[in-house]
Amino acid sequence: MSERPTPETAPETAPDELRARINTAQPHTARIWNYWLGGKDNYDVDRAAGDQIRQLHPGIGEYARADRRFLGAAVRHLVDKVGIRQFLDVGTGLPTADNTHEVAQALAPESRVVYVDNDPLVLAHARALLTSTPEGRTAYLDADLRDVDTILEHAARTLDLSRPVALVLLGVVIFIEDEEEARGVVRRIMDALPSGSHLVLSHTITSPAMPDVDAAVAFWNEHGTPKLTQRTPAQVAEFFDGLELIGPGVVSCNRWHPDVADETVEEVAMFGGVAVKR
Repeated sequence: MSERPTPETAPETAPDELRARINTAQPHTARIWNYWLGGKDNYDVDRAAGDQIRQLHPGIGEYARADRRFLGAAVRHLVDKVGIRQFLDVGTGLPTADNTHEVAQALAPESRVVYVDNDPLVLAHARALLTSTPEGRTAYLDADLRDVDTILEHAARTLDLSRPVALVLLGVVIFIEDEEEARGVVRRIMDALPSGSHLVLSHTITSPAMPDVDAAVAFWNEHGTPKLTQRTPAQVAEFFDGLELIGPGVVSCNRWHPDVADETVEEVAMFGGVAVKR
């Protein structure tokens, strides 16, 4: 299916300004995630850190793949079974394969997607994201998850916020350490969305069964940016308070299925869930 760019929504940040914001001397989570997914938008420092983390926790690379599979499964379910046609993807990260708009528009070409991220390298690649089927729309916003008012104001230029929206927060609230602030940000966005909207959220967990995860996170927080906050599965489930969880609830991302958890695969310490606002 043919695609067309939407230049009217393209970021206006100058290339020189973007380059000044990219720190190539310190590893960055989005670039390491891209490396683990087989992407090319990363630097030697990211690959070195990614390899070191894999030595501490050999299964860590599977987190990125599990998170991407979870995204695909959730978006396909919401489009095909629920009828969602609008997505607000905050903390989208670097574009790889099967991005939100690609999955949604493959099933429903009229789907609209707004991506939000504050990583300058992601912004530099925004034009790769700013493509859409002729029937749909894709836009990008340079903003932080905490900038709720800005996100909602700009999202309203592409999305109809009087109709159901799927809020996608994959591996992004891990960057907000304070529990009250993290839950409050998610709640504020969901409160602004109408009934029938959904929350799709994933988060790295701490688990006694996976002690090497703690070592990997400790290494990252000492050497990389931004810092990560682990939470227990119960704390991750609290992000869905007031919403109705669908499918198996909050489970390992590689086990999530809209009907029942797939317990035939080994779980990873990246948990996710999907819930509806009634």
